[in-house]
Amino acid sequence: MDKSLALLGLALRAGRLEVGEDCVGSACKYKKARLVILAQDAAAGSVRRAMLNAEAGQCLCLTAPFSKTELGGAVGRELCAVCAFTDTGLAGAFAGKLAESDPETFGPAAQRLKIKAERAKARRKKIKAPVTRGKPAKKKHI
Repeated sequence: MDKSLALLGLALRAGRLEVGEDCVGSACKYKKARLVILAQDAAAGSVRRAMLNAEAGQCLCLTAPFSKTELGGAVGRELCAVCAFTDTGLAGAFAGKLAESDPETFGPAAQRLKIKAERAKARRKKIKAPVTRGKPAKKKHI
């Protein structure tokens, strides 16, 4: 099995992958989706809806070089036309694996997701700054 397809299974088990048009649409609507993946043989209506959802959710949308059967097998279903990563790091890793095989098509998307992942990592480091717990001591009146 292709390494990028293995990442789909890993993301699914980690709870970082939405599968199916309805779930992907909800993830995009609430701006949780980071990368929408389409099967290369997805129906025209599915492609149109996925593109509209990705645009509404301000995330990337890629047509993967896999059929619905191959995507479905990777996520434990018979067929899968559309899925979406909700984790920037996993989305960047998936796009990076695709860029290794076809740099012209998937290279820009992989680079963009890599930058987004680095920014998210920097924000998490900033959030983990020490926080004082409790309330400040009260002044005693004499």
